[in-house]
Amino acid sequence: MSAKKILLIVSGVIVVVAIIAGTIWKAHSDVTAVTTTKAATSDLVATVSGTGQIKPKTYVNVGATAFGRITHLFVKEGDHVKAGQLIATVESQQPESAVQAQQATIASNKTNVDAYVAAERTASAAVDQAKADLVQKKFDIDRYEQLYKQQLVAKQDYDAKKAAYDVDVATLAQREAALAQAKAQTNSARSQVNQSVAMLSGNSYQLGLTQSKAPFDGLVTNVPVREGETVVVGIQNAEGSTLMTLADMSVITAEVKIDETDIVNVALGQTADVTVDALPGKIFKGHVTEVGDQALLRTTGVATSQSTTGTEEAKDFKVVVTLDPNQAISMDDLRPGLSCTAKITTAHKPNTLTIPIQALVQRDTNAEADFFKNHGKTSTSAPVSNPAAVKAATVQGVYLITNDKGVLRTKFIPVSTGITGATDIEVVSGLKAGDEVVTGRYKVLRVLKSGTTVKRDTSPQTATPEDNTD
Repeated sequence: MSAKKILLIVSGVIVVVAIIAGTIWKAHSDVTAVTTTKAATSDLVATVSGTGQIKPKTYVNVGATAFGRITHLFVKEGDHVKAGQLIATVESQQPESAVQAQQATIASNKTNVDAYVAAERTASAAVDQAKADLVQKKFDIDRYEQLYKQQLVAKQDYDAKKAAYDVDVATLAQREAALAQAKAQTNSARSQVNQSVAMLSGNSYQLGLTQSKAPFDGLVTNVPVREGETVVVGIQNAEGSTLMTLADMSVITAEVKIDETDIVNVALGQTADVTVDALPGKIFKGHVTEVGDQALLRTTGVATSQSTTGTEEAKDFKVVVTLDPNQAISMDDLRPGLSCTAKITTAHKPNTLTIPIQALVQRDTNAEADFFKNHGKTSTSAPVSNPAAVKAATVQGVYLITNDKGVLRTKFIPVSTGITGATDIEVVSGLKAGDEVVTGRYKVLRVLKSGTTVKRDTSPQTATPEDNTD
């Protein structure tokens, strides 16, 4: 074979190879690389999070109940106290003197009562004596009256007996009056004793106010005063009127703020996991016991109902999570004011169909309908009767991977969704388990259309700034 023929054959082969290579390159240049996943059933948990601080359910500011100088502080911050334990005293000389004076008055009045009781007994004995004398005089006058009628005694003797009888009657009446007077004096003396006892009770109460005792078992969280300072009885939380703050740590709560977009999903009784910044690695279990009904301005924390400005800004709602007793871990290290985060479980659906959140897109239903019309297929979206609403006709859906004779293409499918988890979202309708959907990358998804030829890209993806921009 001549060299010329060989050259022509080689040239032809090269041309054919070039044509084939060009065709393959062109075919591959029109294929979009996408990441995919399959819709699958799983346990889906929806949560919302909020930050705040640990607070006791019950805490009180123990205020000063008497004016004066603090003589003793028996506790300090961080101490645990028992109900009724003496925690502070204020100078008490004046109320102590009043108590002692009243005790002396009571002792004096009791002595008077004893004297009047003795006088009452004497008067009672005198009455008994007068009654006995009167009985005797009655016998005498009766006997003399009979003798006088028989003219056996002189009228003078009869008149003497009659006068003696009348004197005894008067004596008895006098002594009975003296007895009544003695009883009245005794009752008056007893009343004075009772009055003095009542006054002593008031003085003792005033003396007791100089001693402050713990109202319940708790933890001393703040002591703003020192021994030697003067305290006053006055306005709550005013300087000089609060001795200390006690917190009942038997019931501990986490008071957190939840964003206004999440608060609609929070309800009483929902479970929560609470983590404390100062105690890494520990998770405390709890449940929601209070959901605030007033929005709080995020910058100031003031309720919107109390704000005088009309500035629109982000708002939060207060939610209280009460930590459950009998935790698997100790709560002894918890202190009021510690920063914490509460993750509240708002919904839990086992064995529900889910897809990654990033697979969801918003699309113009009319544009997707035009694609199916141009390709001789029926659109899955209803036609829009109002042409003026074309630009606003958007629907939520995913791009389903279809296999068209070995060629992978995308197809937009509207879906209805339910609860949202951390990375996945529930699919209520539109998909079934095993359907393969496009999940990324974002820069591909935002421009992806139905009918696009795609290929699966399983290579590791590195996030770029473009992925986070629309």
